[in-house]
Amino acid sequence: MGKLAAVCFGEFLGVFLLVFIGTSSVAAAVLFNAFSGLAQVAFIWGIGVILAIYATRHLSCAHLNPAVTIGMVLAGRMEPRLLPWYLVSQMVGGIAAGCIVLLLFGGTISQYEAANAIVRGAPESVRTAMMFGEYFPNPGMAPEWLKISTVQAMFAEALGTFLLVFLIFLLTEGCNVGRPSEGVSPVFIGGAVAVIISIVAPLTQAGLNPARDFGPRLVAYLAGWGTVAIPGPQGGFFSVYVLAPIIGGACAAAVWRFVTIPLMRERTAHLASCECMIGPLKTSDVASANLLAVKEFD
Repeated sequence: MGKLAAVCFGEFLGVFLLVFIGTSSVAAAVLFNAFSGLAQVAFIWGIGVILAIYATRHLSCAHLNPAVTIGMVLAGRMEPRLLPWYLVSQMVGGIAAGCIVLLLFGGTISQYEAANAIVRGAPESVRTAMMFGEYFPNPGMAPEWLKISTVQAMFAEALGTFLLVFLIFLLTEGCNVGRPSEGVSPVFIGGAVAVIISIVAPLTQAGLNPARDFGPRLVAYLAGWGTVAIPGPQGGFFSVYVLAPIIGGACAAAVWRFVTIPLMRERTAHLASCECMIGPLKTSDVASANLLAVKEFD
């Protein structure tokens, strides 16, 4: 079927697995009070990331997040011509996951809405729409006195995504002597996701991933939540959950490329085996097995 088909399927499948596992955990928390706190949901999101990376990194680079992919391009770690294929595949994966979550929990959601006098599409239906997209402040745990502006929410999402993308760079960089081995790096990335969610989710539900938010949100819009899903009660879904993560990923790429990599090269100049991952990738890179697909299109 070709290498491009493998890349597209890998990103589609990875995002599908990640979003299905994560949003299903949110649905279970809302509908059944299945968890005792945010940390458990964050842990499941982290496990979803780990499983999705392990399942798909032989097919693609397992970015599974448009903010990560754009960051990789800006950092010089991915060919720009592959960017559209990655982004489209990721978005379609998010939509597919949202559809399956709706099929799985749709009847239960309707019963929950009836039992709690929630009219789908009305402002109060944000309590069920949050199973698909994110909202600020978090409808599931925010106290009544908490008010968060769109700018504050954008900052939270951008900061969380900055930390995620920057940690991905550090955890997969050949010049970083503190990096984990390639076989376990997905575990550390999943752990980073869980930690960041635990910090940011009380404010914004911690989207950190435009494909994770937009795909299920579109499904919710079409399934009757309407303007509660798009553009959302405060009208800031695009700026907070699509634009802000991309800004965060781009900032991480800039700090990585123009600050971190030069410093790492200075520190490791005496190591002949060190291959900092910027510019053309080489198969001698420590993490090349996870990135080699990028160069196979040359």
